[in-house]
Amino acid sequence: MGLGREEIVETTAPPVFQPGEKVMANRHVKNDGTYPGREIGDRLVYKGDVGYVRDIGTFLQQFYIYAVDWVDRGVLVGMRARELQSLDHQAMSADQGETA
Repeated sequence: MGLGREEIVETTAPPVFQPGEKVMANRHVKNDGTYPGREIGDRLVYKGDVGYVRDIGTFLQQFYIYAVDWVDRGVLVGMRARELQSLDHQAMSADQGETA
């Protein structure tokens, strides 16, 4: 298609993250105008912030959108999987490696 559009359909596989999962932001996220009460361009989430997946939705029946509660910032922001990293799965992997 060559228009720079993503052709992957994430919703054909299960979600990467589950509600209640502890996650970390992989990048800064600014308000693109869709977050109410904040100026466009305001930084909502900083790289390295820790939050919890509250809910999972979809966008255009193609992408999963994870509603992440960034408790320390007091914001609930919709994020894509590529913007997040699980902290729960890292902890489990580290624990499993120590017992082996």
